[in-house]
Amino acid sequence: MKLKQGSFLWYLYLDKLYCLLSVRNVKALLEYFHLLDVHRNNTLNDVLFYHFLRHVTSWKRTQIMIVFNMLDWNAMGEIGFDQFYMLVCILLAQQNHLEEQFIFRHSRPVFELLDLDGELRIGADNFHMYNFLFNIKKQELRELYHDFDITGDRRLNYKEFKLFTIFTMDKYQEKQKAEKEQGKTAPLKKKRPHRFILSSKLF
Repeated sequence: MKLKQGSFLWYLYLDKLYCLLSVRNVKALLEYFHLLDVHRNNTLNDVLFYHFLRHVTSWKRTQIMIVFNMLDWNAMGEIGFDQFYMLVCILLAQQNHLEEQFIFRHSRPVFELLDLDGELRIGADNFHMYNFLFNIKKQELRELYHDFDITGDRRLNYKEFKLFTIFTMDKYQEKQKAEKEQGKTAPLKKKRPHRFILSSKLF
């Protein structure tokens, strides 16, 4: 997924440590939400939600409606600002390749979003359905249920999911550290001296 350049979300800044917006950005986002809310209900229905995401992302219609149904957990046919804010943070995290950081920092809300049936358990099908949101690869998904499904029921409870987020965050930090060290040890390219060509017209 890529945010469309020039859209409103393009200019919002997501804190890389906590994966949250600043107070100023939240105020701006709230004003934007009110502009989208043409019916003045402090909510967005599925039609408004669809056109908003078609405008700011490259998602297809099926993906947009999957996300809407996930956020509309009480099946009211609309979402409020809290769900809208959560979605925007997810989009910005994905845009900035901070999916692991976001899931770690907001493990409880993410778990509740993925727990579609309210059974306090997340099955593999849930992850497959929302894979485009968090970019969890198939191999990582297999390792997830192999290594963290302690109860052996092929579903994760919150404690098991939290362990997974800690593990992925550790891997993410190790990868970043390795990339930084590699950048420091990389040999510096020697600059080629500039060649000045003097025109005979100057003399």
